[in-house]
Amino acid sequence: MSVDAGLGVESGGDSGAQSQNGGTQLSLSTAAARTLATTTKSAPQMQGITSRWLLRVLPWVHVPGGAYRVNRRLTYTVGDGRVTFVQTGSDVRVIPDELGELPLLRDFGDQAVLRALADRFVQREYEPGQVIVEAGSPADEVYLIAHGKINKLGTGKFGEQAVLGVLADGGYFGDESLVHTDGTWDFTAKAATTVTLLALPRDAFRAVAEQSEPLRERVAQHLNDSGRDLNKHGEAEIAMSAGHVGEWDLPGTFVDYETSPREYELSVAQTVLRVHSRVADLYNQPMNQVEHQLKLTIQALRERQEHELVNNAEFGLLNNAEYGQRINTHSGPPTPDDLDELISRRRNPQFLLAHPRTIAAFGRECSKRGLYPDSALLDGNAVPSWRGIPLLPCNKIPVNKDMTSSVIVLRVGEDNQGVIGLHQTGLPDEYEPSLSVRFMGINEKAIISYLVSAYYSAAILVPDAIGVLENCQVGLRD
Repeated sequence: MSVDAGLGVESGGDSGAQSQNGGTQLSLSTAAARTLATTTKSAPQMQGITSRWLLRVLPWVHVPGGAYRVNRRLTYTVGDGRVTFVQTGSDVRVIPDELGELPLLRDFGDQAVLRALADRFVQREYEPGQVIVEAGSPADEVYLIAHGKINKLGTGKFGEQAVLGVLADGGYFGDESLVHTDGTWDFTAKAATTVTLLALPRDAFRAVAEQSEPLRERVAQHLNDSGRDLNKHGEAEIAMSAGHVGEWDLPGTFVDYETSPREYELSVAQTVLRVHSRVADLYNQPMNQVEHQLKLTIQALRERQEHELVNNAEFGLLNNAEYGQRINTHSGPPTPDDLDELISRRRNPQFLLAHPRTIAAFGRECSKRGLYPDSALLDGNAVPSWRGIPLLPCNKIPVNKDMTSSVIVLRVGEDNQGVIGLHQTGLPDEYEPSLSVRFMGINEKAIISYLVSAYYSAAILVPDAIGVLENCQVGLRD
């Protein structure tokens, strides 16, 4: 065995680890050293946390009784809804009960009459660009849109053609033609895409009415209601006089209210958090296990809360926006023109909410036109905006299978007659406002249980507090 004079160590043999340069290890390895070291750790992380802008921008109203009643002026225009169909192959039929979405047949309960009317609808198909009705021609049919998109066209001030509106799946037009014999179309309806319609001629409606006394009474009641003095929102006019001089007889009036106002009850999202007592006792340093388990659970609960505020069938914003406050895109993707129309239909719009993919699609349309939306400062964050209105991302707004989504515009606050969040504070074992964490005990397996509950809802005080731009194409186009 030889000794290297320069290093003073034995050469050869296989004892000891080898260093990087092929020699024997001269110091303690880092892997071995870590067994004595204290590790610096992060708190538990969670990828599913989003900005939750909707929860942040809604003003939250305390509801001590668990329910919130929205009192409004009495409105006579009802039934402004959306019609649903059933399809068998290429044949489409209207569901008889869905005819109750027409103002004339709202709450009409004679099922035999509704079935007779549904059987008399005739299916028609139109190609893109084909005219369905012509302005000035006699209006003698009601049309239900089973599928497709229709542009309502009129004549502008200088004789140019103007788009008055867009109708899409579930919409209808011409319902007043069933009871008014001398009406004419005041717009031209042209198919923007392939369109499937169901049409009911006035003569077919009258044939059914001749056999049904309740339907004739409903027509008479509808004509009487349509003769009332109503404002553009369907509310009874408040009579008043202005600009008069002398001893003028002033009109008398009163403001009538809805006799059955809507009430919003608080909804709940709950889960049971379970932690083994051995974990809570022995592994609480340097971080409290129960605290971090609870923290991530609450984050998930708040995410679900925002999802429900958008999508819940009872109080979700998408499902409770009135159909009169919904519009469709003119060409497919959301364009600056579409957002302009959306925000111009209501007073004091404050926030726009859209899925991030919808915001990206809107950005592409702006880039095509050489437009660059400004940004707005909200809660210390720079967010995109349009016309000075923050355009906030909300991934709870769904993107459908056909790659379409929606944009929501909001006006918020009680004093502003807008959209408000509802909750109740001061709950027993309250951990955060309207969120409680209640100890449920320890079972025979030494598992500690906590009931985590969040109570919430949302209310739309007047219909124009919210608007929806529907059928926004968010996919890339060739």
